[in-house]
Amino acid sequence: MRFENVALAGMGYHMPPNTVTSAQIERRLKPLYDRLSLPEGRLELMTGIRERRFWDPGTTPSEVAIKAGENAIANSGVPKEKIKALFHASVCRDFLEPATASLDHLGLGLPDDSMIFDISNACLGVLNGIVTLANMIELGQVEAGVIVAGEMGETLVDSTIGTLNKNHESTRQNIKPAFASLTIGSGAAAVVLAKKGLAPVSHRLVGGVAMCATEEAHLCKSNVDEGFSNGFKPLMQTDSEQLLKAGCKLAAKAWKAFLDEIGWGAGDLFRTFTHQVGASHRKLLYQSLGLDMSADFSTVEFLGNVGSVSLPITLALGAEKGIINPKDKVALLGIGSGLNCLMLGLEW
Repeated sequence: MRFENVALAGMGYHMPPNTVTSAQIERRLKPLYDRLSLPEGRLELMTGIRERRFWDPGTTPSEVAIKAGENAIANSGVPKEKIKALFHASVCRDFLEPATASLDHLGLGLPDDSMIFDISNACLGVLNGIVTLANMIELGQVEAGVIVAGEMGETLVDSTIGTLNKNHESTRQNIKPAFASLTIGSGAAAVVLAKKGLAPVSHRLVGGVAMCATEEAHLCKSNVDEGFSNGFKPLMQTDSEQLLKAGCKLAAKAWKAFLDEIGWGAGDLFRTFTHQVGASHRKLLYQSLGLDMSADFSTVEFLGNVGSVSLPITLALGAEKGIINPKDKVALLGIGSGLNCLMLGLEW
């Protein structure tokens, strides 16, 4: 896919107020750790995640997505009357129906003649939203739009801890599929795209590629979808080792196609931003792509895996710290369960 008239006009994020360390999570898992004689510190050692952030009880996905959206719109300088598309793109939604995008739209005060809906694709939702919105802008259907996401990781972590502590048949082997859930954090992010020239400052969206390996969909899956509210206790089963290998294999295939599609060479890239999962994932991913890890900007150590918010919030934080310079080439490397891979290129 290629784009000629689309720019990233602004980004925004909203951070949860509560910091929870991996050591704190392990203390909550004391019944399990005692039964299996597990050493303290293994969670941070295995994942590289020192801490993550959680929302206060009662917080909803739309509430925090709206705050991130307000920040992104303000940073973009695009008037709200020009923003006529909104997609809620996180795994977490307030409820199954209507679309959580309805609440986001109302909260942001966007025009009534807007196209709004939810996009759900695990950790790739925001990147899928960027492509969908970019297509609409390229076709002249809208001049600008916003993608918002609010992930609520605390419910999954709490459910996982409770289940692991209650299961007295646990072994070191059969708890492995649940451990990836303990890496999850919370956060909110938003991205504004606009027609080239509309925003005061913009970064051109060049294009990208999408690839999937759906034969590997079983490697990471949740229980049934019952929505966010009404006491739903989500659980995940993840074959972390096989998911890591399969994901990096798919990414290596997509990377070659990505460079061919947008006409870049690996040596051209100054900065790369990935979906943040863990230390081992980062290392193997960059080895698989033949890239120097110094090009990466990491947040996983203090944010954990924030689902669909992970890549956009990492990009926003990196830009905020000034690590991207004008005219730099920037690659967004998205890999999510399914398996799905989406890589996009920006010219800063």
